[in-house]
Amino acid sequence: MPSSLTHSLADQGFATDATIHANLSSEELTKAALANGEGRRAKHGPLVVETGAHTGRSAKDKFIVRDGETEDTVWWDNNASMTSAQFAALKEDFLAELKGKDTLYVADLFGGSQPEYRVNVRVINELAWHNQFIRTLLVRPTTQELDGFLPEYTIIDLPGFRADPERHGCRSETVIAVNLSEKLILIGGTKYAGEMKKSVFGILNYLLPPKGVMPMHCSANIGADGKTAVFFGLSGTGKTTLSADASRTLIGDDEHGWSDTAVFNFEGGCYAKMIRLDPDAEPEIFATTRMEGTVLENVVMNEDGEIDLDDNSLAENTRGAYPLSSIPNTSAENLGPPPSNVIMLTADAFGVLPPIARLTPDQAMYHFLSGYTAKVAGTEIGVTEPQATFSTCFGAPFMPRHPSVYGNLLKKRIAEGAAQCWLVNTGWTGGKYGTGKRMPIKATRALLNAALDGSLNEVEFRKDPNFGFEVPVSVPALDQAGLDASILDPRTTWDDKDEYDRTAQKLVQLFVSNFEPFAEHVDQGVRDSAPVAA
Repeated sequence: MPSSLTHSLADQGFATDATIHANLSSEELTKAALANGEGRRAKHGPLVVETGAHTGRSAKDKFIVRDGETEDTVWWDNNASMTSAQFAALKEDFLAELKGKDTLYVADLFGGSQPEYRVNVRVINELAWHNQFIRTLLVRPTTQELDGFLPEYTIIDLPGFRADPERHGCRSETVIAVNLSEKLILIGGTKYAGEMKKSVFGILNYLLPPKGVMPMHCSANIGADGKTAVFFGLSGTGKTTLSADASRTLIGDDEHGWSDTAVFNFEGGCYAKMIRLDPDAEPEIFATTRMEGTVLENVVMNEDGEIDLDDNSLAENTRGAYPLSSIPNTSAENLGPPPSNVIMLTADAFGVLPPIARLTPDQAMYHFLSGYTAKVAGTEIGVTEPQATFSTCFGAPFMPRHPSVYGNLLKKRIAEGAAQCWLVNTGWTGGKYGTGKRMPIKATRALLNAALDGSLNEVEFRKDPNFGFEVPVSVPALDQAGLDASILDPRTTWDDKDEYDRTAQKLVQLFVSNFEPFAEHVDQGVRDSAPVAA
């Protein structure tokens, strides 16, 4: 049955003749999606959907309205702009399309779990599965909290809408337009549901820094000792995998805030990569692929309802959205104490970085602003040279403010909380991609556990000659796991030591060149944390 809204769409100026289905449960939304032909149910319960041409975010189609609110606060070198007049035309056409819909699905949700820092977000969808997705990914209010809920920000997501670049000031028929003055986000021309969740992340990334809260593209969990760890990392570095540890309490896998009193999840669900998911290495996440309430995007399924997580014929970026409650041992409050450990993950396909290194606060800020990982080419036969990727703050596409705002806030938080910082390489060892091999996840977990329980601070360290950070010389946890301690010194794992030195210097130069735009915005200690060019 359709539910009522305390504050109607008409109250917001969104006139429509549609039947409004408001704040439905996940089960109700799954049934609606199946009845509408939006997806199919897998044998073990999940809803399986396809997103069509867009199997990932359309970063170049995202625009922020440039006006009096944003002119001096948004980092325009990183964010494409749209004029107020162009947005007004887009809004007019969006609302005309909205008015003609027969059915709409509306969810009233929170962005953020710490009450004093959360925002009320209303999401209006033409697709039931989109509404289920965002209901899963954001924080779901209680029945009492829905009573009197007033939306502060509104997202209207109409995949069937086609933008007009000339009229709307956008790039294509796909558009994600953010108006921070009107507190309205319009998404059209894409069925990729992740645009909605990242839009809320962008809102919080804009709102929280002036309040002294550090927004973070990271996962977070709590150990048995009650200490929190946060894991920064770009896609493919292990952010979700390493935080979903049955021995630790999960806070969340992607987006968090760091306030005076807590690390709090922005979301109420997880959005994990599913391609080639290993049930042995990632049992907690794998279990969600066999649960009702999970939404699987672009996962291949046969006529019998059996899914194939190894098949990338629809997309390499297959995804699963599931509630946090699907993972054993999660935080009931969706938050934990300020972190004792800050981990920055990188998948270094050059095979240069050690599996773990200890960072000073200045080094941590340097590597946070660098946001480094490396991807393998893989798109052309015979090409095996890694490709460096730098995404400042480990999330440049979601950062409306200048990265120095986030970097300085992180450094302040680290200093005030005396958090220990680590750089963890989940990439290659024994050579670069094509020669070496992927860092064993068993080794990564052993080293990470030693860092988190404090025992790693007790071992002998050496100074890395290229990057200047401290690297352990030997770690008992590796010996206990039956792993070769030689991986702690990447150079020793290469057959050709001269080639290692050349590759290391190449990576050093890439770091130095990438950091040049940030140098004037940081203090001397951070500048001195740059790697050393020979």
